[in-house]
Amino acid sequence: MPEHRRLPHLQPFAGQPVIFLTVVTFDRRACLADRTVLATLVAIWQRSPTRDGWFVGDYMLMPDHVHLFARPALEAKPLARWMETWKSLSARQLKASIGLKPPLWQRDYFDRFLRSADNYAEKWNYVAMNSVRKGLCALPEDWPWRGRLHDLCF
Repeated sequence: MPEHRRLPHLQPFAGQPVIFLTVVTFDRRACLADRTVLATLVAIWQRSPTRDGWFVGDYMLMPDHVHLFARPALEAKPLARWMETWKSLSARQLKASIGLKPPLWQRDYFDRFLRSADNYAEKWNYVAMNSVRKGLCALPEDWPWRGRLHDLCF
């Protein structure tokens, strides 16, 4: 009996990890909780699967950092190159559109590989409470600078 294979476009992740990322602004500048910043980052991340092979799941912008969950496709750019790409694009676009002076992002970022749906849920619950812990809103769902682009299913 022939082996059945999954089509690549139906299984883009095939064993690839979900990565929890935190990226901080340069000198912790509080400039990210902004409608234009959100629209710019979302537009870049929406194009990322076809351009770079990276899918962004849940994300949250805080004033001076962003948390996101991402998963590479089988043929994705290496993580470091993808990070460099979207950080560079966003910095250039935001300099042009709202005059944010470079550098926008710290060079480094924090990454953590997640091993299960429970691990993802635990991290997201922690992230979702950031705005409440900082006194920026009463309930996590009141924070407007968050969303989900792709289901990164486990």
